[in-house]
Amino acid sequence: MAIRKKSTKSPPVLSHEFVLQNHADIVSCVAMVFLLGLMFEITAKASIIFVTLQYNVTLPASEEQATEPASLYYYGIKDLATVFFYMLVAIIVHAVIQEYVLDKINRRMHFSKTKHSKFNESGQLSAFYLFACVWGTFILISENYISDPTILWRAYPHNLMTFQMKFFYISQLAYWFHAFPELYFQKTKKEDIPRQLVYIGLYLFHIAGAYLLNLNHLGLVLLVLHYFVEFLFHISRLFYFSDEKYQKGFSLWAVLFVLGRLLTLILSVLTVGFGLARAENQKLDFSTGNFNVLAVRIAVLASICITQAFMMWKFINFQLRRWREHSTFQAPPVRKKLPVTKGGRSSRKGTENGVNGTVTSNGADSPRNRKEKSS
Repeated sequence: MAIRKKSTKSPPVLSHEFVLQNHADIVSCVAMVFLLGLMFEITAKASIIFVTLQYNVTLPASEEQATEPASLYYYGIKDLATVFFYMLVAIIVHAVIQEYVLDKINRRMHFSKTKHSKFNESGQLSAFYLFACVWGTFILISENYISDPTILWRAYPHNLMTFQMKFFYISQLAYWFHAFPELYFQKTKKEDIPRQLVYIGLYLFHIAGAYLLNLNHLGLVLLVLHYFVEFLFHISRLFYFSDEKYQKGFSLWAVLFVLGRLLTLILSVLTVGFGLARAENQKLDFSTGNFNVLAVRIAVLASICITQAFMMWKFINFQLRRWREHSTFQAPPVRKKLPVTKGGRSSRKGTENGVNGTVTSNGADSPRNRKEKSS
């Protein structure tokens, strides 16, 4: 039988396999269209909506605080176009990390299919969490969040944002929106898709909620806290794939995960339950972005508490499963006891006369033993 040669033909254009293999190049071409549009006067007004941040306001400089006018931003419907463009950028960066970093490591480590998908997931998320955590920490330090925690609720509504703050939220929304098409590009298993959709939906719900309700200060602090804990988990899982005896990172992550949930609840209750509840301006006003009313505060706290309870429930189940697997692995094999005769000795003679635990015909001696006895 002749050996079939491996086909070197590329898949048909716009076919399923063609899109999967070349999705990064296709998306790059689409993003390039918006960038080229900036070069022409006719299309520049439309392209600039996708590429740059919109809704900026220039505040005059005060003699006491600054010498230059400050440029701040608020949100609007045009932000959806900006989120779409940077979603394309996120898809391109995702493909670059996958091809030039993760795929090379996978070829060296020779992972199984299950470990291969989990390694890719942790590799992508650890890179994103590290970048977002460092970026968010820089914003917290530059805007004096750490030295003055009352900034979380003071002077609400926080409808005006700095360039870094708004770009951070646009990038977060773009990244988590890009996770939807990645389910198709990465050939995610059908049984894993519901879990991924819940995971992505929770991120988008809370980030968009903080952005639209002008709780961007509180949202930034909680995101940095959460991203740091998640980064530790995924980087520990990467080390675990290279050495399955590595458990120190998971132990540290378990402690920080519980502390992170407690800090999230404390900061949320302190900001929404006490800080905003004692504010003088408690009137619903869409024009100024003021949502400081009792119903909104209850809804915000309820969503945060339910999410934290859900995460703790998943965490407890995860830890119980790990402990169960660890105890099963550590348990010594059970040895069968030999039957004891009337004299108190184990009947080893019966086992010696049998084959694989079965006694020979009529329980008699083997032919060799009978020959020895007759002689």
